Amino acid sequence: MFAYEEYERSACYIRSRIGDFKPEVLLVLGSGLGYLGDCVENAVKIPYGEIPNFAVSTAPDHAGRLVFGELSGCRVMVMQGRMHIYEGYSAEKAAYPVRVARLLGVHSMLVTNACGAINTAYSVGDIMLISDHIRLFDPCPLIGCNIPQFGPRFCDMTYAYTPAYREMARRQAQRLGMTLREGVYFYFTGPQFETPAEIRAARVLGGDAAGMSTVPEVIAAAHCGMKVLGFSLVTNMCAGIEDKKLDGVDVVAAAEASKDTFSALVLACLPHLDGKGE
Repeated sequence: MFAYEEYERSACYIRSRIGDFKPEVLLVLGSGLGYLGDCVENAVKIPYGEIPNFAVSTAPDHAGRLVFGELSGCRVMVMQGRMHIYEGYSAEKAAYPVRVARLLGVHSMLVTNACGAINTAYSVGDIMLISDHIRLFDPCPLIGCNIPQFGPRFCDMTYAYTPAYREMARRQAQRLGMTLREGVYFYFTGPQFETPAEIRAARVLGGDAAGMSTVPEVIAAAHCGMKVLGFSLVTNMCAGIEDKKLDGVDVVAAAEASKDTFSALVLACLPHLDGKGE
């Protein structure tokens, strides 16, 4: 468990590096999607290992640093790579940067991930707007003593994925001439890919895509009052849908192939995250 003072210590160190810069939006970049962090203007880059209490990202293709600056006219704090429970971190540790972002003044989070498609109508390269998520028995970042400076003991998740932001994303996708899926993200901790039986069960329960991230961050963001917009990039069909084994190398390759389309949507949405969505 981290005390509030430890989050403050992390935030104070970051302020010493970024000066008067005040980020508005936390942009979390998932597997194969970190290239957007290299597009930030007037960038200040801080490796996770230099920040007190931050975990170090060990996932493949995750740069493991914060990038502060301007992107698409928005003041951003970019997580160029994230922490996962499958790396051995607690859910609280995986979500730790979200609370630090809140202390720095961030009001909204745009979270991205690479996912596998549960919904057989989806195809590799599709982008799914996250409408909701399912987390069954996996750890939660709010377990333990509540920190009231961030939020209440019992956190409502009805509008965890801000409806107004989702509507805005649909409009931006239409403007760009893109097909935007919308569905439910089913969270598994990994690092193993899911079994075909688990995917069949997830489909019955209402899941459209499966992944190993995002949910701890979203829970922490909802707890501390941040607005959230989430996108999943389909990089593979889930186990059992196609007659082949899954490979993490294919995930990164598929993300690379879709980066222009994906980045266009993210950049189009960023200026509209004003923190007032209800």
